[in-house]
Amino acid sequence: MYTLIIGNKNLSSWSLRPWLALKTTGAAFEEVVVRLDQPETRASIADHSAAGKVPVLKIEENGKTVTIWDSLAICETIAERHPDTRLWPDDPERRALARSYAAEMHSSFPDVRQNLSMSFARTLPTPPLDDATNKQVARIINAWEAALAGRDDGFLFGRLSIADCMYAPVASRFITYGIELPAASAAYVARMMALPALKEWRAGAEAELEKGWK
Repeated sequence: MYTLIIGNKNLSSWSLRPWLALKTTGAAFEEVVVRLDQPETRASIADHSAAGKVPVLKIEENGKTVTIWDSLAICETIAERHPDTRLWPDDPERRALARSYAAEMHSSFPDVRQNLSMSFARTLPTPPLDDATNKQVARIINAWEAALAGRDDGFLFGRLSIADCMYAPVASRFITYGIELPAASAAYVARMMALPALKEWRAGAEAELEKGWK
């Protein structure tokens, strides 16, 4: 029923987000990895989506194939199709807040993306960070601390949600580059990275590095 087209597991932060959401549902899916930054990459992705980017989710059902692109759109589709997984909080106010967290991650933090790019399976020196990057890192940490304040019940909104899926690549970046975190955020990152799904993703990223991929 599902085919998820993704980029390199070591590099593709946008691919990780819906991959984690889909893994959380327990639904079976076929995984197609397109190696990024290769001469044939653009053509390979174009075979799956006119948008020209990964990830892409294909849903085959009732003799038809529906194609969804963009990480957040895919996550929303997964949440709608698997309501029992409860990928958004039940309470309307908390659900609206979780959506705000997810949307901010989707649309913001360009300097973090540029200067702390995802390299999931590596540990790298902390690079010099300019003021804009430091402000964006501080905003992420402050948002996490606000969500986690006064409780230790799992994730940003209690159970794993799309908000956590959207921030999973950031958790990995903070480990890769040794970003110092306050206690609650450090515990949150450790909890995220201990998820079986993220351990599986890491194994895939390590296998890519062994093959000489970026």
